[in-house]
Amino acid sequence: MLYAIITTIQPPTSSVLRLAERLTESQGKLIVAGDAKGPAHFAGPAGRPWPVTFLSLTEQQASGFELAKVLPVKTYARKNIAYLQAIRAGADSIYETDDDNAPLAGWQPREEVVHNARQVAAHAGRWINVYRYFSRENIWPRGLPLDEIRQVVPQTSVTAVARPAPIQQGLVNGSPDVDAIWRLVMDREFQFEPADSIYLEPGNWCPFNTQSTWWWPAAYPLLYLPSYCSFRMCDIWKSFVAQRCLWAMGYGIAFHASEVVQERNPHDLMRDFRDEIPGYDKNREICQILGGLDLKSGVDTAATNLLRCYEALVHAGILPEKELPLVKAWLADLAAS
Repeated sequence: MLYAIITTIQPPTSSVLRLAERLTESQGKLIVAGDAKGPAHFAGPAGRPWPVTFLSLTEQQASGFELAKVLPVKTYARKNIAYLQAIRAGADSIYETDDDNAPLAGWQPREEVVHNARQVAAHAGRWINVYRYFSRENIWPRGLPLDEIRQVVPQTSVTAVARPAPIQQGLVNGSPDVDAIWRLVMDREFQFEPADSIYLEPGNWCPFNTQSTWWWPAAYPLLYLPSYCSFRMCDIWKSFVAQRCLWAMGYGIAFHASEVVQERNPHDLMRDFRDEIPGYDKNREICQILGGLDLKSGVDTAATNLLRCYEALVHAGILPEKELPLVKAWLADLAAS
């Protein structure tokens, strides 16, 4: 069964209502992680199917998960408990998104195997602005180093060979996931062009986010969101760790044309900018550290390699020591699921 995951401090938004409708059509379910702020309940419209499980903070703490005992409150990383709940329930796939992202008409459950994608050849340590494969305009994903913004993207090749991709990112129309600099300078509604999917072979770095992302069991350990870093970087740094571990498993990552539209919650753009400064400063260094690790190879190495990656980031001073007990609790909960 497909499980969708969000965390929220709001009652059901119009975007969540639309997602719930699509999940009902697909016989999927939605798990919502609450936090210290926000609603005590998460009820849907009366008389309509409501495929939603709401995990209040009290219910999360009573879940039996080791991570729930040590995970901070008032953090986007509460989403980790919803991931674990979906995995415990036997999720065949997990779709993560946010409470301000609504499915477009073409949204539908995806398969782990990607067909007829445009492929970017393997290349160690190369940065790719994947947005440029879906637009000719000057736009880039949050987390891309600023000195990579104007780089020309490499040519792609198309093959009929189907490629397994246990992590797949869908782009977002309306308010795509760009950084605060793009919003401060060029903010506007944006539409990506419909185009064939992109498959990045191992070695190509491109940040991805938690707006519209599909996961399959081989990659479930890589869902982990760090807690002790900037809110605007937690999912980006998660994406770098996930990509490095994917390469050790023999996989690349797939990106798809837009399948949702963001009806963006209010943001303080200067606060976003300040929260993104650690990324502007450290993203390239993080990927150099991760790229230099000697990880175990094979499709069942995600958990072992995840811990190795976070140990390396702590050793380098990117993350504090107190992140590691959370990573270990996460892995213990996965092993028990």
